[in-house]
Amino acid sequence: MNSSEKRVAMALSGVFATRMLGLFMVLPVFAIYAENLEGFTPTLAGIAIGIYGLTQALFQIPLGRLSDRIGRKPIIIGGLIVFAIGSVVAALADSLTGVIIGRALQGSGAIASAVMALAADLTREEHRLKVMASIGMSIGLAFAIAIIMGPVLHSWFGVSGIFWTTAGLAALALAIIVLVVPTPITTRFHRDTEVEFNWLGRVVRHPQLLRLDLGVFVLHFVMTATMFTLPLILVKTHHFEVANHWAVYLPVMALSLVLVIPFIVIGEKKRQLKQVVIMSVLALASACLLIWWQYNNWWVLVMCLWLFFVGFNLLEASLPSLIAKFAPAAHKGTAMGVFSSAQFLGAFFGATCAGWVSENLGASHVFMLNAVLVGLWLGMVISMRQPPYLSSELLNVGPVDKSDAQALVMHLTAIRGVAEAVVIPEDGVAYLKVDQKALDRDALLDYSIEQAK
Repeated sequence: MNSSEKRVAMALSGVFATRMLGLFMVLPVFAIYAENLEGFTPTLAGIAIGIYGLTQALFQIPLGRLSDRIGRKPIIIGGLIVFAIGSVVAALADSLTGVIIGRALQGSGAIASAVMALAADLTREEHRLKVMASIGMSIGLAFAIAIIMGPVLHSWFGVSGIFWTTAGLAALALAIIVLVVPTPITTRFHRDTEVEFNWLGRVVRHPQLLRLDLGVFVLHFVMTATMFTLPLILVKTHHFEVANHWAVYLPVMALSLVLVIPFIVIGEKKRQLKQVVIMSVLALASACLLIWWQYNNWWVLVMCLWLFFVGFNLLEASLPSLIAKFAPAAHKGTAMGVFSSAQFLGAFFGATCAGWVSENLGASHVFMLNAVLVGLWLGMVISMRQPPYLSSELLNVGPVDKSDAQALVMHLTAIRGVAEAVVIPEDGVAYLKVDQKALDRDALLDYSIEQAK
């Protein structure tokens, strides 16, 4: 990447990270805080935690497409302002209804699709995957930091202080967009990062992609349900103060990486990704079942929480990789858009159902519900096809007419390591699926107009 692309990657990763920090820091403390709010019921508290996922799922695809028409930055700036307003509303609220409105507004500032499209506008096709990988890593890091920092900030400022911090993070993200990220000279539709409405039906009906969409729904259902319920168990069963919960989350998160990183390498390099996913789902199901059974045993609870985050972090890294492997070469953006929407809907239903189950059956039964859902997911994973170990690549081939595009596809697929090629004449881009181990990259780059420059 050149210096401009590196700056874009760092800046947009920072925008994503600051926003996700704001959304997630409240998760590990809100269920306890909500008991002091007017109109409290566990079900409403669950809705307050998860409602951002519903509004995010509803608005992210439409706002991404709107950014094609009116520009990326107006959508992103407007979304961050809405996000900041929602944070202030939640900070000032003294009732659960007020917090629900604030969290719904936070999710309504759904800028993910527009940010991805902006990244595509500002980077060359050959380097875009590096930028997207940087953004993806920033999201994972933000989640880990948020889970640890939430209890710390709660002990300093209370939950209202967390919402004020979130508003400040939104202001920081705004400054990055306005002052650091350049405005693209041209804005166009990118099939690798944006959703094509005429392909939505085919992506939803794709049997392998559907398994992954349902899988990420369950994964984020279980995550938000766990983060709603766990603080209640730590405080009410083990009398462990909220301010000290970071002392559990920090070592558990850190030690989970001891297994996560090697298994990600094994899955990708040794081409054992399906086996790693099955193992991860089994770890998640076992953790949920054991917590339900032995939640009153402190050391079992902590060990199961470690096992939970091993499974969760492995799946969080592996599922997007599987989407990229199974998605049609020229329609990865649509597949990722549906996948992201399923993820946010899982967060909404997970928190809401956790609140209802806690209110009517008891907090520990949330983990039984989680175990049942993950068990059902296990059946879908076992029946999943072995993924093709192919990577997505983009090649800027310049303007071509229809007949030239067909000839170019034949030339590209004749290159060693190229398994699939789609050339869209109006895009001037070749969308490829390649075997990185076998790819003759020099031969491939001969067809790039960037290489010719």
